[in-house]
Amino acid sequence: MAEKTSQEDASSGEEVAPVKRIWYRTTLFNAFVIGAVGFLAPGLWNAMNALGAGGAQRPYLVNAANALTFGILGFLCIFGAPIANRIGLSWTLFLGAVGYPIYSAGLYLNNRYGVEWLVLLGATTCGFSAGLFWASEGAVALGYPEPGKRGKYLNIWLWFRTGGPLVGGAIVLALNHSEGAKKKGKVGYSVYLIFTALQAVAAPVALLLTPPEKVQRADGTRVIIKAESTFKGELKALWKALTRKDILLLLPVFWAAYFNQYSGNFQTYYFGVRARALIGFTSNFGTLLSSQIMSTLLDYKRIPVKKRIVWGFWYAVVVHIVAWVYGWVVQEKYTANPPAYDWEDKGFVEGYFVLLLWSFAQQALQNWLYYLVSTKTDNISELTRFTGILRGQESFAQAVSFGLNTREWVGGRVPLAVNTILLGLAVYPTWLVVRDHVPVEIKRVEDPVTPNTELDSDVEKTAEASAVILPHEKGKFVSAETNVGPTTM
Repeated sequence: MAEKTSQEDASSGEEVAPVKRIWYRTTLFNAFVIGAVGFLAPGLWNAMNALGAGGAQRPYLVNAANALTFGILGFLCIFGAPIANRIGLSWTLFLGAVGYPIYSAGLYLNNRYGVEWLVLLGATTCGFSAGLFWASEGAVALGYPEPGKRGKYLNIWLWFRTGGPLVGGAIVLALNHSEGAKKKGKVGYSVYLIFTALQAVAAPVALLLTPPEKVQRADGTRVIIKAESTFKGELKALWKALTRKDILLLLPVFWAAYFNQYSGNFQTYYFGVRARALIGFTSNFGTLLSSQIMSTLLDYKRIPVKKRIVWGFWYAVVVHIVAWVYGWVVQEKYTANPPAYDWEDKGFVEGYFVLLLWSFAQQALQNWLYYLVSTKTDNISELTRFTGILRGQESFAQAVSFGLNTREWVGGRVPLAVNTILLGLAVYPTWLVVRDHVPVEIKRVEDPVTPNTELDSDVEKTAEASAVILPHEKGKFVSAETNVGPTTM
C-alpha cells in the first residue's frame, strides 16, 4: 500500500519517494481474481445453460427456476451497490459466489432422481448471490484498471468468465459424445457433480481481492473512492443515479441486451444431446472473438474516446441486424419442418450459426455498454451503482424472457418478436445518450481541478463521505488522510 502523505506536503510539491508495487495489489492480479471467481461461479452456470435449459430434457422447470433467479438478481444488483459500498467489495464478491453450487446440486438431484424443490431453492440462493456478484464484479473490472486500459481489462474479465463455459462445455462434451447421445434428451448426472465441486471453490478465491484504496496502478494514479457515510446516504445516491436522464434513456437497451433466452429453447427443440454439448463448447469462441473485436476498438488510442463509443454503437447495431435477420429466416424454416439435428447431419451448421450469431451480437453489445457506463465516472463507488443498475435491468429482462420461454410457443415466434421489438425500440434513446455523452476522460482534461465533475453535480457530498484527491506523479502513489468512515473498503 502507498505510504500516506499529508495534503499540505503533497500540494506543496515536496518530493515523495517512489513506492514499490506489490504484485498482489496490482490491477492485473485483481483482474485475475475477479476473472477466477467469474470462471468458477457464473461461468460454469453459463456452461450449464449453454446446453439448453441446463441440460434438461425439457426446458420448462429450468426456465421457471431461471426466471426466479434473475428476478431476485435484478433487485440485488441494484441494491448491491449500497451493500458493497458498506461492507467492501471483497466480502460482497464472497457472498456473490456462495449460492451457485446450491443451484448446481439442485440440477444434479433433478437430473438423477427427479427432485424439483432444490432446483427452485438453488435458483433463489443463486439469485441473491449473483446479484451481489454482478454489483461488485463490474465495478472491479472497470474501476480498478487505468482509464486507458478499460477495454483490455474488460476483455480479460470476459476471457475468464467465458473460460467457465469453455471448460464446462469440454466436460459435458467429453461425457456426452457417444452414439447414444445423438437423440434429444438430458445430459448425464455426473456433469453436475463436477460443476458443484468447482463452484464451491469460488467463494474463498473472492477473499483475495484487494480493497480499492490499496490497489496500485501502473501509472501511479489511485482508485477514487467517494462513498457515502451512511446506508441512507447510499440509498439516496442510488436513487439519484436511477433517475438520471441518461440512465433512464439507457433502460431499453439494458433490457434488450440480454433478453434472448429463447436460444436455450431453440437448442432443446432442434438439436440432440451431443450436438447441444458441442454447441455449448464451441459457441464460446464466437463470444471471445466478439469481445476481442469490441475491446480492441474501445481501447484504440489513435481514435478519440468519444468516437470509439460512437463507432462501437453502430457496430453493435449492424451485427444485431445480421444476427436477427438470419435467425428469423432459419426459425421460419424450422417452424415449417422441425428438425432434430446431430452434429453429423447436413443441416446442423445452418442452425448452429443462428446460436453463434446471437451470442456474438449479444457480447458485442454488453462489452460496449459496460465501457460506456465506465466512462461516465471515475469514482468506483458511483461506478458500482451504475454497473449494478445496468446488470439489474439486464437481469429483470432475463427473468421476463425466461418466464416467456416456460411456454412452448409455436415456432418461437412470440419470444423472437418481443426481442426484435425491444432491440428496435432501444436504438434511438441509446443514440441520444451516445450523442450527448461526454466521457470522464474529456471532462478531466477540460476541468483538471475537479476530476469527477459529473459526480459532483449528481451526488450530495458530506465531509465524512468525500475522499481527497491529490496530485500524483507517474510511478508514485500519493494519498491524503481520508475520512470515509465505515464505508472504507
